[in-house]
Amino acid sequence: MSIPTDRVTLHRWDDIALEKVTDMLSRKIITGEKEMLTQIYLKSGCIVPMHNHEAEQMTYVLSGSMKFKVNGEDIVVRAGDVLHIPSWLPHQAEALEDTFEMDIFSPIRYDWLNHTDNYFYNEPVK
Repeated sequence: MSIPTDRVTLHRWDDIALEKVTDMLSRKIITGEKEMLTQIYLKSGCIVPMHNHEAEQMTYVLSGSMKFKVNGEDIVVRAGDVLHIPSWLPHQAEALEDTFEMDIFSPIRYDWLNHTDNYFYNEPVK
């Protein structure tokens, strides 16, 4: 079965339910055929524990700031900044303040869609 590629789909963020992942993190997800766009809401102090995934990731911070731990290095990403994380590179993130950001993933993060993304409950790296 082939997937038609000639259809245009309009998505409205206001029509997408906010998914509460943890007490500190919520998200909205839109998927295409090969990529995924997400809105992420993190409360100050939220830690996304060390993890990696096949998907290449672009994180665009719209408001607030986050500290990523990658290869033992701390990278602070502020409003207006975009961080590119290559496939399979282990990373951790911490919201330094209430943060609203967008992530783009390619390929699609099926672990998010089928709720097997249990790394959110792992212990963060010190």
